Amino acid sequence: MRGGGLFGYNAGVPRKDSFFEKSIRKRVIHKGRAINFNVDTVLLPNGKTATREFVDHPGAVCVVAFLDPKTIVLVRQYRYPVGETTYEIPAGKLDPGEKPLPCARRELREETGYTARVVRRLLTFWPAPAFSNESMYIYQAEGLKPGTESPDEDEFIAAMSVPFRQALDWVFSGRIRDAKTVIALLACADKRR
Repeated sequence: MRGGGLFGYNAGVPRKDSFFEKSIRKRVIHKGRAINFNVDTVLLPNGKTATREFVDHPGAVCVVAFLDPKTIVLVRQYRYPVGETTYEIPAGKLDPGEKPLPCARRELREETGYTARVVRRLLTFWPAPAFSNESMYIYQAEGLKPGTESPDEDEFIAAMSVPFRQALDWVFSGRIRDAKTVIALLACADKRR
């Protein structure tokens, strides 16, 4: 086998150019308040064309906020697409031009009233790369100081303190099913081991 092995792989790492899809036509079919819906035409590596439908998203942050080493802050809110009240870590989307760290601090304050002495980034992930370009930045916050929350006008949420161990149990029992919260709590648990 020439050229880097089976299917263009070299030492287990795919060559970027062997999978690249080039955009040849971009079309926004709906421009929303928070996200846009796009239908693009792309040129595939084999020379054929295909359609890619995806959500254009500005990115978002989420914060695992520790009141003390054993207790975190969660928010309860109704999520219309799934028709249920969820338990999540504080989160929100980036405003135009906003950097993730200031956004994390802002969202924590707006949704819970807390400000944090220390905020550290844990990791970044793509929640759904098959149909969205959203990047989610996970932060951990400590040294919390209470204040007054100021959620968005259309946001009805309630902050609550929960033992970290209990929140992890809720992940495994299915009470917490929100992807960002699941990933963030598992990342914190791994880091704390």
